[in-house]
Amino acid sequence: MSFLGNIIWLILGGLIAAIGWAIAGVLLCITVIGIPFGLQCFKIAGLTLAPFGKSISMGDFGAGSFIGNIIWIVLLGWELCLMHIVMALLLGITIIGLPFAKQHLKLAQLALLPFGSRI
Repeated sequence: MSFLGNIIWLILGGLIAAIGWAIAGVLLCITVIGIPFGLQCFKIAGLTLAPFGKSISMGDFGAGSFIGNIIWIVLLGWELCLMHIVMALLLGITIIGLPFAKQHLKLAQLALLPFGSRI
């Protein structure tokens, strides 16, 4: 079932979103300061390609992860999280969209706190 969900997800916009995350990762990795944020974009791009059948666990938030998450939230994390929550609400209106809404909530969690999280 997760294979079918991932195929439908890719067709209905998951591929475009993953490409967008990958481009953001490449742009951030151009600068030395942006490399940690670019790596997190690549992590989110990988999950965006195939979110069904994967889970997110919030790992140990050390000092580096804490500081990285604070900078991430201030710069762009809250907007991305809000976008995924809005998409989840829109998809949750229909019964067919509920599995996709659940995946957007998973992506919202990762978009808010990517440092220290494991897929």
